[in-house]
Amino acid sequence: MHRLDGERTLMRIFIGESDRHQNKPLYKVLLEIFRQEGFAGATVLRGIAGFGPSSVLHTDGLLRLSQDLPLVIEVVDSDEKIEQIIPRLDKMLQGGMITLEKARVIFYRNDGEK
Repeated sequence: MHRLDGERTLMRIFIGESDRHQNKPLYKVLLEIFRQEGFAGATVLRGIAGFGPSSVLHTDGLLRLSQDLPLVIEVVDSDEKIEQIIPRLDKMLQGGMITLEKARVIFYRNDGEK
């Protein structure tokens, strides 16, 4: 087992489940971009409840017919790579929020993997 340890940037993108880009779910478009651009990794997390600037509460209640639950996309990579993609994200996000923070990353992989 090989272990890599170092500082990276963690970017979190907060959007809604119903957000779209060119008629496709925004989170899927973003994941594909991050994969194509060779980012170290990305994960989409679906929240069970949340609200944004409008203070409208979105929940996963059973009586709700249409859902717009909160999504958080977490991306970890170098500061340079994160900064390079932000102008592209600016053109795609119609709402939401992006946060950036430094993170100590400990990454494990088998010696046979790249």
